[in-house]
Amino acid sequence: MRNKQKGFSLIELLIVVAIILIIAAIAIPNLLRSKIAANQASAVGSLRSLNTACIAYSTSYGSFPTALTNLGPVGSSGTASSTSADLIDSVLAAGTKSGYTFVFTAGSSNQSYSITATPITAATTGQNMYYTDQSGVIRVDTSGSSASSASTPIGN
Repeated sequence: MRNKQKGFSLIELLIVVAIILIIAAIAIPNLLRSKIAANQASAVGSLRSLNTACIAYSTSYGSFPTALTNLGPVGSSGTASSTSADLIDSVLAAGTKSGYTFVFTAGSSNQSYSITATPITAATTGQNMYYTDQSGVIRVDTSGSSASSASTPIGN
Protein backbone atom coordinates (compact mmCIF):
# COMPACT_ATOMS: atom_id res chain seq x y z
CA MET A 1 0.00 0.00 0.00
CA ARG A 2 1.23 3.42 -0.89
CA ASN A 3 1.48 6.17 1.82
CA LYS A 4 -0.50 9.34 1.14
CA GLN A 5 1.26 12.54 2.05
CA LYS A 6 -0.74 15.28 3.73
CA GLY A 7 -0.48 18.91 2.66
CA PHE A 8 -1.02 21.18 -0.32
CA SER A 9 0.49 20.73 -3.73
CA LEU A 10 2.54 23.45 -5.38
CA ILE A 11 -0.26 24.16 -7.87
CA GLU A 12 -2.79 24.71 -5.08
CA LEU A 13 -0.47 27.13 -3.31
CA LEU A 14 0.17 29.08 -6.54
CA ILE A 15 -3.57 29.40 -7.13
CA VAL A 16 -4.10 30.81 -3.62
CA VAL A 17 -1.25 33.32 -4.09
CA ALA A 18 -2.69 34.39 -7.47
CA ILE A 19 -6.11 34.98 -5.90
CA ILE A 20 -4.58 37.08 -3.11
CA LEU A 21 -2.67 39.18 -5.66
CA ILE A 22 -5.83 39.79 -7.69
CA ILE A 23 -7.72 40.93 -4.58
CA ALA A 24 -4.82 43.24 -3.60
CA ALA A 25 -4.73 44.73 -7.11
CA ILE A 26 -8.40 45.65 -6.75
CA ALA A 27 -8.22 46.93 -3.15
CA ILE A 28 -5.08 49.14 -3.19
CA PRO A 29 -6.34 51.79 -5.67
CA ASN A 30 -9.59 52.08 -3.68
CA LEU A 31 -7.57 52.54 -0.50
CA LEU A 32 -5.55 55.38 -2.08
CA ARG A 33 -8.72 57.10 -3.31
CA SER A 34 -10.22 56.81 0.17
CA LYS A 35 -7.11 58.35 1.72
CA ILE A 36 -7.24 61.29 -0.69
CA ALA A 37 -10.94 61.83 0.05
CA ALA A 38 -10.23 61.75 3.79
CA ASN A 39 -7.38 64.27 3.45
CA GLN A 40 -9.59 66.61 1.42
CA ALA A 41 -12.40 66.36 3.98
CA SER A 42 -9.86 67.07 6.73
CA ALA A 43 -8.63 70.17 4.87
CA VAL A 44 -12.18 71.55 4.60
CA GLY A 45 -12.79 70.82 8.29
CA SER A 46 -9.53 72.51 9.21
CA LEU A 47 -10.48 75.61 7.19
CA ARG A 48 -13.81 75.74 9.04
CA SER A 49 -11.94 75.54 12.35
CA LEU A 50 -9.56 78.28 11.24
CA ASN A 51 -12.45 80.55 10.22
CA THR A 52 -14.09 80.03 13.62
CA ALA A 53 -10.80 80.67 15.42
CA CYS A 54 -10.21 83.88 13.42
CA ILE A 55 -13.68 85.18 14.32
CA ALA A 56 -13.10 84.36 18.01
CA TYR A 57 -9.69 86.05 17.86
CA SER A 58 -11.22 89.14 16.23
CA THR A 59 -13.89 89.29 18.91
CA SER A 60 -11.30 89.10 21.68
CA TYR A 61 -8.54 91.32 20.26
CA GLY A 62 -10.30 93.69 17.84
CA SER A 63 -8.52 92.54 14.68
CA PHE A 64 -7.71 89.35 12.84
CA PRO A 65 -4.44 87.52 13.63
CA THR A 66 -1.25 88.26 11.73
CA ALA A 67 -0.25 84.58 11.42
CA LEU A 68 -1.50 81.06 12.13
CA THR A 69 0.82 80.84 15.11
CA ASN A 70 -1.17 83.64 16.81
CA LEU A 71 -4.10 81.21 16.98
CA GLY A 72 -1.97 78.40 18.43
CA PRO A 73 -1.53 77.07 21.94
CA VAL A 74 -0.26 79.21 24.77
CA GLY A 75 3.44 79.28 25.47
CA SER A 76 5.18 78.96 28.80
CA SER A 77 3.20 81.86 30.30
CA GLY A 78 0.08 79.72 30.58
CA THR A 79 -2.35 82.49 29.62
CA ALA A 80 -3.87 83.27 26.25
CA SER A 81 -2.72 86.43 24.52
CA SER A 82 -2.77 88.00 21.07
CA THR A 83 0.41 86.09 20.15
CA SER A 84 -0.87 82.70 21.37
CA ALA A 85 -4.65 82.73 21.67
CA ASP A 86 -5.03 78.95 22.27
CA LEU A 87 -7.80 78.61 19.67
CA ILE A 88 -6.31 75.83 17.50
CA ASP A 89 -4.01 72.90 18.15
CA SER A 90 -0.26 72.95 17.59
CA VAL A 91 -0.47 70.74 14.47
CA LEU A 92 -2.73 73.14 12.62
CA ALA A 93 -0.83 76.16 13.94
CA ALA A 94 2.31 74.73 12.31
CA GLY A 95 0.58 75.00 8.92
CA THR A 96 0.58 71.35 7.83
CA LYS A 97 -2.09 68.77 8.54
CA SER A 98 -3.34 65.58 6.84
CA GLY A 99 -1.35 66.06 3.65
CA TYR A 100 -2.24 69.73 3.20
CA THR A 101 -0.25 72.91 3.73
CA PHE A 102 -2.17 75.91 5.11
CA VAL A 103 -0.94 79.41 4.29
CA PHE A 104 -2.39 82.34 6.24
CA THR A 105 -2.17 85.84 4.74
CA ALA A 106 -3.17 88.85 6.83
CA GLY A 107 -4.89 91.75 5.10
CA SER A 108 -4.22 95.45 5.53
CA SER A 109 -4.32 96.59 9.18
CA ASN A 110 -5.30 93.02 10.09
CA GLN A 111 -8.93 93.74 9.18
CA SER A 112 -9.08 90.85 6.73
CA TYR A 113 -7.31 87.58 6.02
CA SER A 114 -7.14 84.73 3.54
CA ILE A 115 -6.13 81.10 3.99
CA THR A 116 -5.20 78.65 1.26
CA ALA A 117 -4.92 74.89 1.62
CA THR A 118 -2.71 73.16 -0.92
CA PRO A 119 -1.96 69.42 -1.10
CA ILE A 120 1.64 68.51 -0.33
CA THR A 121 1.66 65.91 -3.12
CA ALA A 122 -1.29 66.13 -5.51
CA ALA A 123 -1.12 62.50 -6.59
CA THR A 124 -1.19 60.98 -3.11
CA THR A 125 -2.42 63.45 -0.48
CA GLY A 126 -5.16 65.40 -2.26
CA GLN A 127 -6.24 66.82 -5.58
CA ASN A 128 -8.32 69.88 -4.67
CA MET A 129 -7.02 73.25 -3.53
CA TYR A 130 -9.02 75.35 -1.10
CA TYR A 131 -9.37 79.03 -0.22
CA THR A 132 -11.25 80.94 2.45
CA ASP A 133 -11.28 84.46 3.83
CA GLN A 134 -13.08 86.55 6.44
CA SER A 135 -16.39 85.93 4.64
CA GLY A 136 -16.26 82.33 5.90
CA VAL A 137 -16.98 80.87 2.45
CA ILE A 138 -14.69 77.95 1.58
CA ARG A 139 -13.86 77.80 -2.11
CA VAL A 140 -12.39 74.91 -4.10
CA ASP A 141 -10.32 74.63 -7.26
CA THR A 142 -10.29 71.18 -8.85
CA SER A 143 -8.25 72.11 -11.93
CA GLY A 144 -4.89 71.98 -10.17
CA SER A 145 -4.25 75.72 -10.18
CA SER A 146 -4.32 77.78 -7.01
CA ALA A 147 -7.70 78.44 -5.39
CA SER A 148 -8.72 82.08 -4.93
CA SER A 149 -11.69 84.29 -4.11
CA ALA A 150 -12.93 83.65 -7.66
CA SER A 151 -13.04 79.86 -7.20
CA THR A 152 -16.28 77.92 -6.82
CA PRO A 153 -17.71 77.70 -3.28
CA ILE A 154 -17.83 74.14 -1.97
CA GLY A 155 -21.22 72.52 -2.27
CA ASN A 156 -21.99 74.22 -5.62
